Amino acid sequence: MVCFCFLVDQKRVVRRSKPLAGTCSRCGGGASVADMRTATRFCYVPLYWKSWKAVVCTFCGAILKSYR
Repeated sequence: MVCFCFLVDQKRVVRRSKPLAGTCSRCGGGASVADMRTATRFCYVPLYWKSWKAVVCTFCGAILKSYR
């Protein structure tokens, strides 16, 4: 019998961020505009990258709005 094990995950990284006027609707913390990068990896080897912008809370880290 052959057993296949697929180790696939996604990793989000904030590349740059700038402060934004406004507050988080969840915790009341400050907000910032961030350039995000998502990497899909198979056995820790990156296969696919996607760059996008998002409004992120600086306190709790929640993604409030994404621009893909």
